[in-house]
Amino acid sequence: MKKHIPNALTLLNLFSGSVAVILAVNDNLVSAAFFVFLGIFFDFFDGFAARKLNVSSELGLQLDSLSDMVTSGLVPGIVMYKLLELSIPAWNDLDAMETTGYGFSNLEFEMLLPFFGLLITLGSAYRLAKFNIDTEQQSFFKGLPTPANTILILGLPLILEYQNNDFINSIILNKWFLIGLTILSCYLLNMSMKLFALKFKDFRFKGNAMRYVFLILSLVFMVVLKYIAIPVIILFYIIMSVIDNSTSK
Repeated sequence: MKKHIPNALTLLNLFSGSVAVILAVNDNLVSAAFFVFLGIFFDFFDGFAARKLNVSSELGLQLDSLSDMVTSGLVPGIVMYKLLELSIPAWNDLDAMETTGYGFSNLEFEMLLPFFGLLITLGSAYRLAKFNIDTEQQSFFKGLPTPANTILILGLPLILEYQNNDFINSIILNKWFLIGLTILSCYLLNMSMKLFALKFKDFRFKGNAMRYVFLILSLVFMVVLKYIAIPVIILFYIIMSVIDNSTSK
């Protein structure tokens, strides 16, 4: 019976991600974000349960990757698509556009622009495929894990909804900022730099000091900065990994 517990948690991750897809497609980005975070919660504990119960299996590994592709691959791509829609005036003022002179009108060009956000889905798929065939990534990651990248992207609608800062909102809803973030996201997912993994074999402080420091400071950031803390935490994660790499050398 216990061998099915990790797979059940993985399927709950997939279920949460599937609900998030439906919500995101229907422009309910905030609710989609919360279901994604729920899926990432299940994703965190399925591997931990498999290790503690000593029931790791090839089926579980494949199921985990497939579930991540939905929750941490498809959903952030759709959310970026929707954010790019919001950032483009053409979607609200169809008569205000002028021709570019290249055979396409600005309207046609800008209506295609949101599809650029789906590069995040492609970058996530490539990153997961590399992870599946890489035997080195047991205690660390190469590149930003898809759940961390998803938290970065899904944090944007939460900042828009709850932070109530017009200056920050204007940055987030700038199409060039979103395009730049999409490109950066794809790079972070597939860069070769080692990042420490939040995988606990046990809960003792010894051997998990870096993880505990990161989690405690992340909690402090959330209390002080609220939802703006989300991109700060991702940046902090990368910086701590750089420090960890330097000290280990």
